[in-house]
Amino acid sequence: MKNWKMELALVAFLSASLVSGQTASPADAQALESQGKLAEAAQAWQSITQQRPNDAAAYASLGVVLSKQQKYPQAALAYRKAIKLNPKLPGAQLNLGLAEFKQGKFRAAIVPFRASLASEPQNAQALTLLGLSYYGDKQFEEASKYLKLAAASDAANAELRRVLAQSCLWAKDYSCALEEFRQILQADPDSASAHVLSGEALDGLGRTSEAIEEFRTAARISPSEPNLHFGIGFLDWKLHQYDDARKEFEAEIAMNPDHSQALAYMGDIEWKTDHADAALSLLNRAIKRIPQPLRRNWIGFANYTEARTRAWWEKWRRLRLR
Repeated sequence: MKNWKMELALVAFLSASLVSGQTASPADAQALESQGKLAEAAQAWQSITQQRPNDAAAYASLGVVLSKQQKYPQAALAYRKAIKLNPKLPGAQLNLGLAEFKQGKFRAAIVPFRASLASEPQNAQALTLLGLSYYGDKQFEEASKYLKLAAASDAANAELRRVLAQSCLWAKDYSCALEEFRQILQADPDSASAHVLSGEALDGLGRTSEAIEEFRTAARISPSEPNLHFGIGFLDWKLHQYDDARKEFEAEIAMNPDHSQALAYMGDIEWKTDHADAALSLLNRAIKRIPQPLRRNWIGFANYTEARTRAWWEKWRRLRLR
């Protein structure tokens, strides 16, 4: 009880000192921080930086306290000041990267993480965060390069392997992606998403028939998963297996009658099989359900190209003019 009262008295004394304008010392600021008095600790470090404008460590300590308060923009400014004063200050580059990363500023985080890794090549945290920053910035080839190294030293980290696999996939390094998804499925054979993404990798390697089997396995595991039947139908469509593709598109439309992509591909099949009236109806429905440029869905096969959209529109227009 006595220690508890002494700690309260110390906090009260330090807080009163700050309010009265007395200069705090680093020990004062550290004591406030250890008591969880982060606002007071930040005020103390700010006071110290005003008295010692060339004290890089004080700015770095201010950044730490601000980060603990989740005031990441202010923390980043403090870390940048510390680094400007002392570019080799231990931990400052890593902490700056973290402050930017936690704001979702992945591109801004890359430079300090690279600097941190350059000064400490064995720093696993800097390595992983650098790879994740490239991933967040959609630089997937660079992301996979660093995430491969990170995964090699943390083989049990399934989530890290999943991000690596996706980076490889989106960098079109399909062999890498397939190997990573194979390892994920060894640990979790009932992962529908891993089967789907394995299918994407197989299709990228030109092994579309095998890709379809992966998608069908995912459908057995999770039959109501949105876009999954569309993905299977798309692959069947690629192989000109139109009867099979039609069944899958119909299954997708049964779950989501407004699925514009499934409607459009169905219309394309009807056009190819000389069912003009059915094609007209489906393409018309599809066009009405495209309020904005389509984005690639999570399966990755549903990316309308501008040329294909124009071609479908021309088919629809010609049918209307008949």
